[in-house]
Amino acid sequence: MAISSTASGEVGTTEFRVNFKRDDAAISPWHDISLKDGDLFNFVNEIPKYTKAKMEVSTKEESNPIAQDMKKGKLRDYHGPIFWNYGCLPQTWEDPNVEHPVLKCMGDNDPVDVVEIGSKALEMGSVTKVKPLGVLAMIDDGELDWKVIAISEGDVLFSELNDVQDLEAKCPGVISGIREWFRWYKTPDDKPLNAFGFDEKCLSRKEALAVIEETHGHWKSLKEGKTEKGKLWIS
Repeated sequence: MAISSTASGEVGTTEFRVNFKRDDAAISPWHDISLKDGDLFNFVNEIPKYTKAKMEVSTKEESNPIAQDMKKGKLRDYHGPIFWNYGCLPQTWEDPNVEHPVLKCMGDNDPVDVVEIGSKALEMGSVTKVKPLGVLAMIDDGELDWKVIAISEGDVLFSELNDVQDLEAKCPGVISGIREWFRWYKTPDDKPLNAFGFDEKCLSRKEALAVIEETHGHWKSLKEGKTEKGKLWIS
């Protein structure tokens, strides 16, 4: 069954949305797209590489379309382009009620973020199979905000990259580039630098898979009503 996405409204306005369908039925990109596809994971791309508009799956809106984030009544843009495709893993959730045993931070109440490092810009609203390579434990305003680093199945380096060590060897500077971009990106708005746990290391593929598994479990509890949903749209 084919998944498609369709844009409506004018780009750069509060009305712009990217909605998702499976065949002719409306679906949520957060809840209705499976986390895995075989041995790979489905990646919902919110922000194509080299763009600035801060787009995200709207977790509190019916059917969770992609919309431009707002802050204090204004649409949000990054102050410079992001250099990778950026989006999320469906059927994951960073539970704000659960404290990480080592980092002592709660989850940020969103699906797990993915930084896809492939050479091609992926379309907003595209769903692509990716391989996780590692994960950074970003701490943003006291909340844990995991950043899974992954590569898409169709990329020329897909077969050569399997873990953090491969990424450092074949794409030197990518991990530090991602870390520094996310460390600094809020500072033009007079916000403090973001921090990173585990001595700022990019954790291994094995640890990334453990993060994905744990946050998939949190999402299951949310969907099953075992965890209070608050204002989140989950039906």
